[in-house]
Amino acid sequence: MLIESDILIAHIKKKDWLKPIADRIIKDVEAGRFGVVQIPSEVFHELYYVMSEFTTLDTIQANFARIRSLKNVRFLDPNPETYILAVSLVQTYNISSFFDAIYAAHALSPECPDNTIISTDSVYDKIKGIKRIDPRDLYQ
Repeated sequence: MLIESDILIAHIKKKDWLKPIADRIIKDVEAGRFGVVQIPSEVFHELYYVMSEFTTLDTIQANFARIRSLKNVRFLDPNPETYILAVSLVQTYNISSFFDAIYAAHALSPECPDNTIISTDSVYDKIKGIKRIDPRDLYQ
């Protein structure tokens, strides 16, 4: 199961509409309730761009360290095939965010055997082979 950036962003922000659910997901990840989950390393790249608009580099670095220290997480590094597939997904499914395409490519890779992504972003619903779980549905 792959955790997408929207969960991490909501978790580290002080206020976010998704924060209560994101915090619960991260707590459950650390408790091992989902086994080992995958997080693409590209989230650090995306988080930098998102967070640099409203916080300091020290805060960004502290949050990176917090994410990196999460238990029961395997960070997935992109390789050339990841990027090649991501470009193909952008073209095939008209995906506007290259980060979303990279996350989708990871979700389709052997490193994510269940091809499942937890995200509020419905763009993943149209990609053949990916199962998206809306985090709001996890605790109903």
